[in-house]
Amino acid sequence: MQRRRRWAWGLGIATASALTAFGVASWQANAAPNPAPSTAAAADAPRVSDPQPGPEAAAGTGADPLTTDEVGKARAAALTPELARKSTDVTGAAGPEYLSIELAEEGDARTADVYFYDYKTDKLVKQVVDLRTGKVAGSYSAAGMQLPASDREVQTALDLLMADPLAAELKSAYQQATGKTLAGKDGLTVTAHVFKARPADAATKQCGKHRCLQLVVQSKDGTFIDANDLVIDLSGRTVARLK
Repeated sequence: MQRRRRWAWGLGIATASALTAFGVASWQANAAPNPAPSTAAAADAPRVSDPQPGPEAAAGTGADPLTTDEVGKARAAALTPELARKSTDVTGAAGPEYLSIELAEEGDARTADVYFYDYKTDKLVKQVVDLRTGKVAGSYSAAGMQLPASDREVQTALDLLMADPLAAELKSAYQQATGKTLAGKDGLTVTAHVFKARPADAATKQCGKHRCLQLVVQSKDGTFIDANDLVIDLSGRTVARLK
């Protein structure tokens, strides 16, 4: 920008010299106004192209986020025959409960950490998958470690609560909050927090060793329903009241 300003200033000096040489009157007589901008040129101004992204790549590089294809392949590789045979999911079926996947941040290789929960042993399982080879590069498990709940775990917790006598408390809270009768779980929108028992929580003392959830319940119109006192033990398949 500074270079352009110097160039314009130099042109101003040259023009002043020309005016002095040929006379102001002569310059004014021969001067022509700048032409108006062409409407055709304005009409031909470039337009923004379609902003839709192109097709997703099959694989990323470096620290790129995991692609859909990489997620699918990593999950399939992580669920080894041995893990599938020796573990159970939240419904009691063979195979661990899938929780989440993330790009590993260690080393130069592009790897994914795939997390499961084994309800048979009450352990969090991490399978490290080398995305280049498609093979498991490391396998780890630990008790007492809890990641956020999967959607299926949340729905299983809600099913256990609705089948328990303590569902009467949820229905009463729903009635008070909305003025309506809760006909069934279809009238609810539910998320959950993983719950770990504190020393004073005698009724839920296994939570932390067991996988337990505390539901966050809303009616379909967004009204929150107070269900904080109810804890669902997914490992023991029981429901308890905190207070």
